[in-house]
This record gives sequence, structure tokens and C-alpha cells, in this order.
Amino acid sequence: MDSFWDWFWLMVWWFFFVMYLVILFQIIGDLFRDRHLSGWWKALWLVALVFLPFLTALVYLIARGRGMAERHAERLERARADTDAYIRDVAGASPASQISDAKALLDAGAIDEREFAALKAKALA
Repeated sequence: MDSFWDWFWLMVWWFFFVMYLVILFQIIGDLFRDRHLSGWWKALWLVALVFLPFLTALVYLIARGRGMAERHAERLERARADTDAYIRDVAGASPASQISDAKALLDAGAIDEREFAALKAKALA
């Protein structure tokens, strides 16, 4: 293993092996996330992946690749929507609640009328 080409081919084979593992884990993850596929079909796909891994992975990608992409896109869209909802929830209160908080501070004497007007204008902006 001391020539350049030995190292080059070793790296090529490692690349293909890692890519195979990535595809295998994507397929297994997709199998378990698919709610429409019965447990028996999932088990059959897993058994086939164990005994004929390359052929089964190729058949899976051909037969179920489009659905796999759609499920992945749906999952990403759901995660984005959840993140946006969380950011909206945490980012700030509604203008009405900001004004009522400012009014409570005004009534408590913590701020004066000028500061209340500034906080109200900021909330309505």
C-alpha cells in the first residue's frame, strides 16, 4: 500500500462504501417513517436489505424513490412550519398585549404619559 494508485483506489472504495451506508440509512429511515406501509411490508423490505442489500436498495430507490422524496419534502415543510410558529410565539407579544403591559406600567406609576405614548406607538408600528 505504498503507491499513489493504491491509496487512490482505497479512497474511491471508501467513498462508495460510505455512500452505500448513507443510502441504506435513508431507506431504513424512510421505511419506518412511512405510515401507509404495513408492518409486514416493512419487515419484508428489511429482510431483503439484509440478504440482498445492493439489489434491494436499487429496487427500493426505483420503486419507491418518488414517494421517498415526497415524504422527505413533507417532513422538511412540517419542520419549517413548526420552527416558524415557534419563532412567532417566542419573538414577541401581540400589539394589544404590549399596550396593555404598558398601560399597567403607567397605572403603577413606573412610567409617565410620554413613555406610555412612545411604547404604544412602538407597539402599533
